[in-house]
Amino acid sequence: MSRIRQTSDLLADGREIVYFDDPGTPARERRADSRALDPRPQTPTMRFDALSAEWVTVATARQGRVHLPPAEFDPLAPQSPTNPSEIPDGYDVAVFENRSPSFGPGTAADDLPELAVEVPIALGAARPAIGRCEVVCFSPDHAGSFGTQSTLRARTVVEAWAERTRALSAVPGIAQVFPFENRGVEIGVTLHHPHGQIYGYPYVPQRIRRICQSVEAYGQGLFADLLDSEATGPRVLIAGEHFTAFVPFAARWPVEVQLMAHRHVPDLAETTDAERDELAVLTLRIARGLDALHDAPLPYIAGWLQAPVGRHRDDVRLTWQVTSPRRAADKLKFLAGSEAAMGAWVADISPEDGAARLRDAIAKADEARPVEPLATTGAADA
Repeated sequence: MSRIRQTSDLLADGREIVYFDDPGTPARERRADSRALDPRPQTPTMRFDALSAEWVTVATARQGRVHLPPAEFDPLAPQSPTNPSEIPDGYDVAVFENRSPSFGPGTAADDLPELAVEVPIALGAARPAIGRCEVVCFSPDHAGSFGTQSTLRARTVVEAWAERTRALSAVPGIAQVFPFENRGVEIGVTLHHPHGQIYGYPYVPQRIRRICQSVEAYGQGLFADLLDSEATGPRVLIAGEHFTAFVPFAARWPVEVQLMAHRHVPDLAETTDAERDELAVLTLRIARGLDALHDAPLPYIAGWLQAPVGRHRDDVRLTWQVTSPRRAADKLKFLAGSEAAMGAWVADISPEDGAARLRDAIAKADEARPVEPLATTGAADA
């Protein structure tokens, strides 16, 4: 198979856009962005919550972002004479800096202070919310999701996630990289276009911080032992050569899946071509199985748990996690008092029952629309 091509350009206001072309797509010169755009917003501010020891970003520019526009004004479609969208030219997969970011556009290289690794408990502490927020467009088509893409396109998306993880990890001041997809209005998406996002945080968020604390308490073998404990159990969904998908022993959500690497690999940037090939196939099978669960598009949040930049690289292992609040075809789980206020979760469905339902749904999806095989890829073209 020919290789995935990566090319970069700038949008009219200076934001970076990176195109990832499917193998076999002919090379061409990209059309420039000729829009007249307002200057980029100022870098937001983070405030420190001394009770929870967490940073909260105040990004008021996000109030004005586009909300569920009609297809003819889709801001993620290629630009046309009647639609001055964010992407100047036709594309396969495109990644660009968010116009209304939660973090950035400032970075530590812009004479803004880099955050200390350990944050002292402090009242009234505030810092610039440096970092980077990017949008990942899976397709130029208006409708769909990651799961509706071909295997070839899914492989290009995996490449984009991996290479943007590599690039953002090198940006001064970024401490954590998080690629993710929000899917469905029930989750709160503001665009129907099939897309995801990548956040480059200036600190290690709570979820990863707690994982790091668990590793420190248990020992370096936590992920390996956890995978071994799940590998032959009743919650396994798919066992591949490089990754295994399972419903966690203590799943919180009605639908919850983790896809964990067999070898120790800290993030997507460190995966091999063979591992990326398998990820394209397995993530598609899971995504299509999720939609087969209730014979309807399933709302979910799918994100890549990765090791922090420069910390815990030898003990936090790459894991794709998908969660959905849908507990029945016509019912959603809402986070009420115990979960939202206290963080004390109550599961409505046992993980074993959830796994059995998901295995049946994946088998149903495999029969209805088999995931086409993927020829071996080479390294991507820069």
